[in-house]
Amino acid sequence: MSAPVKVSSGNGTGLASTNELRQVTVPDFVAAKARGHRLTMLTAYDYTMARLLDDAGVDSLLVGDSLGMVVQGQPDSLAVTLDEMVYHTRLVARGVRRSLLVADLPFMSYQVSPQQALESAGRIIKEGGAHAVKLEGGARSAAAIAAITAAEIPLMGHIGLTPQSVRRLGGFKVQRDAERLMEDALAVEAAGAFAVVVECVPTELAARITETLKIPTIGIGAGPSCDGQILVTPDLLGLFDDIRPRFVKHYAEMGQAVRKAVESYCREVRDGVFPGPEHSFR
Repeated sequence: MSAPVKVSSGNGTGLASTNELRQVTVPDFVAAKARGHRLTMLTAYDYTMARLLDDAGVDSLLVGDSLGMVVQGQPDSLAVTLDEMVYHTRLVARGVRRSLLVADLPFMSYQVSPQQALESAGRIIKEGGAHAVKLEGGARSAAAIAAITAAEIPLMGHIGLTPQSVRRLGGFKVQRDAERLMEDALAVEAAGAFAVVVECVPTELAARITETLKIPTIGIGAGPSCDGQILVTPDLLGLFDDIRPRFVKHYAEMGQAVRKAVESYCREVRDGVFPGPEHSFR
């Protein structure tokens, strides 16, 4: 992993003092809630994008199993393997200088037993170079969370819409069972998670969960009251149009820009314009 760089603070782009030369850490992340610092997270799946996002000042990068959809072209994340997650995490780790690097545990890499969960998390940390892992589920995953955190591996939870449960849920749907969601949030915190993603939950309920928990909540489709927000980067950049969730905001239309650039390239090659003298050697 590259050497750490300065991390700005306050109302700037990061969590630590400008006098410090270090990465964002798990304690930084946890302390942000008390400080009122809104946390930023984005997904990354390769070195080039990780470097760009890290340089832009994102507090945390998630190597999400969403790569099954936006990288592999799958209809969901269920086919992603642990080996694939280790591989992509290793790529992203090479581009990280300051962001807290979190990686997903994919489907069926932690559900069998707490021991399996611990072994999978260990691979993500040792072989992938992640700083922390993330897994889905509330009360049903509490034993796995406890086993991982007891081994001093930092863990982020994920409740609400859990994409690995898409078959049971019948699709990507808003979750509204307030009692169950609050139980899940408290179970994740009690088991030792340092933060929790809250996905596709009504705004008022996400606000109650955020107010109740001592650990930070990271929202996606959960309104503005969470302690931070996360988006899938290809969604944010307008690179992925297969699914357009309501909660996504396109901060750029890079998909259109890529198409136009490639069309120009193809036209110039066919017309004999590229390469020109300035692109050739003598």
